[in-house]
Amino acid sequence: MATTQGHLLGGRVVYRQPVSGFRSGIEPILLAASIPARAGEHVLEAGTGAGAALLCLTARVPGVHATGVEMDAAMADLAAANAETNGFSSIGIVCDRIESAVLPRLFDHAIANPPYHRPSDPASPDAGRASAKRGSNVLIRSWIERLSMSLRRHGSLTFIVSAGMVPACVTAMSGSRCPCTAIFPFWPKVERSAKLVLLRGVRDSHTPMRLLSGMVLHRPDGSFSDAAQAILANAAALAIDG
Repeated sequence: MATTQGHLLGGRVVYRQPVSGFRSGIEPILLAASIPARAGEHVLEAGTGAGAALLCLTARVPGVHATGVEMDAAMADLAAANAETNGFSSIGIVCDRIESAVLPRLFDHAIANPPYHRPSDPASPDAGRASAKRGSNVLIRSWIERLSMSLRRHGSLTFIVSAGMVPACVTAMSGSRCPCTAIFPFWPKVERSAKLVLLRGVRDSHTPMRLLSGMVLHRPDGSFSDAAQAILANAAALAIDG
């Protein structure tokens, strides 16, 4: 696999990813920033790709233990290599589908930026990108069920999905004993509709769901907002739990 080398979090993380096919956007960095993990806790990610989210989380929270599950063998190898390059020995990668992967323990937190393009959406001409991004309500539900089952009581489940997938996700979370407790929209610009939404659930929680104010990602000129820049370049946390 041909790769390019870059950096995440303002140079704190060295990151290799494929030259073509599925390449990481800002979603895994935002996802990693939102996880309320502490040193010593265990975090599970489904569909880890080249490992961007777990790399950023480990850089922000030294001492966290992370397990990434990735079904593409080449991407799983790349994620493991990225962890080694950065000296993150607490990251382990499992090459399997999240639905069937053998997991070593219950986890304190589970995360995913799952495939959320609908089957009716135009397909990417790149097979790898199409496979990584094309999802369905059935696939989303199976991921949520497995991740919820992998959590300890009151462990957190966090997704970033398209706005159109929110109803299916919220329903599946409620049906998997991990009800949604917070909806956090990412607004592309002021007065623009949110395309991406972060959902937080808590295993066996009775906390009422909250619709939060969210975050504006870009200024009118297209540059990142101060809030987004603090996360993307300065490794700031994204506190959504109040």
